[in-house]
Amino acid sequence: MEQNLREQRKKQVIEVLNKARSMELLAIHQYMNQHYNLDDMDYGELAAKVKLIAIDEMRHAEMFAERIKELGGEPATGLEGKVEKGQQIDAVFPFDAKLEDDTIDAYNQFLLTCRENGDSTSMKLFEVIVDEEQIHFNYFDNVSDHLKALGAAYLVQIAGTPSKGFVAGQAAGQ
Repeated sequence: MEQNLREQRKKQVIEVLNKARSMELLAIHQYMNQHYNLDDMDYGELAAKVKLIAIDEMRHAEMFAERIKELGGEPATGLEGKVEKGQQIDAVFPFDAKLEDDTIDAYNQFLLTCRENGDSTSMKLFEVIVDEEQIHFNYFDNVSDHLKALGAAYLVQIAGTPSKGFVAGQAAGQ
């Protein structure tokens, strides 16, 4: 009886971990699509930052997959939704801020599921990832605010900037 109850609790934790993994997989595809489009529009600095956030999401997806495997589950491979393609620049950052805000809310609920089912390791994983998602939200929200307040003046400063990654840019003294 006790073993059956424990397996049921583990199953509930694996379910929220897989839901989170599917959310991360959607974010990866969404942000990479935006990265390519921003790069094509010659907004390299914005493209590079969105790409770096996509890489963070890849790390998160892997962290969830590793925990799912530790619990004896099979990591999800499907996306939690559909990628929005062809977004105009003024739609990208408010869209992403909402995506991150919704993710933070969901992960805080998933964290509670882990706690209720006695899995402090998975709970801590969600805590770490929520902190990183908050940083992503802050960035997207700030860019969104700049675009609303400054519009074209903000974009003029960014047009023609390189799309190198942050670390590569730092090494080159940019």
